[in-house]
Amino acid sequence: MSYVEVPGAKVPIRMWADPASVEDVAMQQLRNVSTLPWIRGLAVMPDVHFGKGATVGSVIAMQGAVCPAAVGVDIGCGMSAVRTSLTANDLPGDLSRLRSRIEQAIPVGRGMHDGAVDPGRLHGFPTSGWDDFWGRFDGIAEAVKFRQERATKQMGTLGSGNHMIEFCLDGDGSVWLMLHSGSRNIGKELAEHHIGIAQKLPHNQGIVDRDLAVFISDTPQMAAYRNDLYWAQEYAKYNRAIMMALFKDVVRKEFKKAKPVFEQEISCHHNYVAEERYDGADLLVTRKGAIRAGSGEYGIIPGSMGTSSYIVKGLGNEKAFNSASHGAGRRMSRNAAKRRFTVRDLEEQTRGVECRKDSGVLDEIPAAYKPIEQVMEQQRDLVEVVAKLKQVVCVKG
Repeated sequence: MSYVEVPGAKVPIRMWADPASVEDVAMQQLRNVSTLPWIRGLAVMPDVHFGKGATVGSVIAMQGAVCPAAVGVDIGCGMSAVRTSLTANDLPGDLSRLRSRIEQAIPVGRGMHDGAVDPGRLHGFPTSGWDDFWGRFDGIAEAVKFRQERATKQMGTLGSGNHMIEFCLDGDGSVWLMLHSGSRNIGKELAEHHIGIAQKLPHNQGIVDRDLAVFISDTPQMAAYRNDLYWAQEYAKYNRAIMMALFKDVVRKEFKKAKPVFEQEISCHHNYVAEERYDGADLLVTRKGAIRAGSGEYGIIPGSMGTSSYIVKGLGNEKAFNSASHGAGRRMSRNAAKRRFTVRDLEEQTRGVECRKDSGVLDEIPAAYKPIEQVMEQQRDLVEVVAKLKQVVCVKG
């Protein structure tokens, strides 16, 4: 589908979703965003759903301002994927050992490494810039500096919720490695710290929702936020890169005879801010639950723990600010999913996938998400599909 335009206060709301299918609270959030004085455009992805302040699945373009709640608290959260030389024929009948080895190598949930991972010991890991990155920790908000040790130990860990590590097959039987994570606790604390500061600023006192408080250009508060934001986005990218290196090491050991080769990694943020130019204006584009899909750019759009995921190439649709959805998007809250479904439902919906099938991940049941095929159909003018993946192993926190 192409987009549907819904009237907004200062800008029209361009939606790659049926407005009638979007819950009322999410539609109200979109209208709220459209009232912000700095707004220059608002594009809504087909996975749109209610979030904190701003909806998940929205792309907000502002001039001279940025809204930290429109980034989300998991700054830099995103996906990485890599195709391997392995095929379905290389896989053992029982994949439980592979899942166990992944869980041993990469801490999940609230777990962390016993000490900081040394990237110099990881096969082929690009260490240039690593020391400079950690050197910049001294420049981030004083309020979170006491978390440095935790941040170093959580680097290269998964977290929980919809974060996952998957071993997948594409339509040709090739094996792909895929994972989803972000900036862990340090990103969350930086986000919450800056949201708290923004809410107290005088220019935000008249806005319709205090969760939409913004920083404006050429102020010390904006400079401090952007410094910490870009550092956290880099943390998230390194976090995924280290996990992928650890994941590859597991695969090398488990498939020693096949001598796996790994292609170029695909990586994309889906909670972040970028400086981009549209219609002759320099804008700050915030993607919360959306990926950049510029012409020819690779991206990853995952389904849920029992459904397909997609490797895509952007079509460069400027009406969507060169964006696409970040996944299937939830259609019910975590609590609603726990009330509605049973562990037996989870077992049924993840049949054929080596994964957790217990009450601890019931809120991640595939039926709690929108159908990924429908989401992909709604954004045919945003991306083209390069590969369709189906997981055979899924690790959750």
